[in-house]
Amino acid sequence: MPLRARIYLVRHGETSWNAGGRFQGHSDIPLTDKGKEQAQYLAERLRKEKIDAFYSSDLLRARETAEILAKPHGLPVQNVKELREINFGQWEGLTSREISENFSEISSEWWSKPLTTQIPSGERLLDVVHRCQEAILRIAEEQVDKSSVVVAHGGVIRALVGTVLGMDLNYFWKLRLDNVSLTVIEIFESDKAILELYNDTCHLDGQKACD
Repeated sequence: MPLRARIYLVRHGETSWNAGGRFQGHSDIPLTDKGKEQAQYLAERLRKEKIDAFYSSDLLRARETAEILAKPHGLPVQNVKELREINFGQWEGLTSREISENFSEISSEWWSKPLTTQIPSGERLLDVVHRCQEAILRIAEEQVDKSSVVVAHGGVIRALVGTVLGMDLNYFWKLRLDNVSLTVIEIFESDKAILELYNDTCHLDGQKACD
């Protein structure tokens, strides 16, 4: 199968809501100083890679991360709204415990079958799967035989990886995904894809750890 596109998927750097265990969704939370430092470490790791394009969710935490990664390559960041995190609606800004206490029945349903459960004033995971798959395939079409960095969010990357692996996406939360982790997928002409690397954070331990 001839390779069509190589995609470096990156989860954004840490925010204060990440540190506090709060659901962010579409809330536009900036990176912390630590989050910016994390992105710098990954930028150093990717500096020598041949990257042809940079894409990002249009949310601030992703854009800030992408801009740090793109700077050594002198390339612009293209914002893609479809790469936004799950819209958590009324749950945004709350912790898992607060959601469980205030939305007991619907939160239990969502944790067991997020694909089809409608979050109050938010969306279903199935909606996220459709929009982020369309976005990634569009990027692959734009960057044929090239490599792209795509900065997005935990829910989006888990959904994409779960799809590549043929998982039941109701269990997508079983995929651990750390801030500024690197995941690599390769997409082929037949629209088939393979997972080459997942949730790699060796850059956060120093460059030698990645050698």
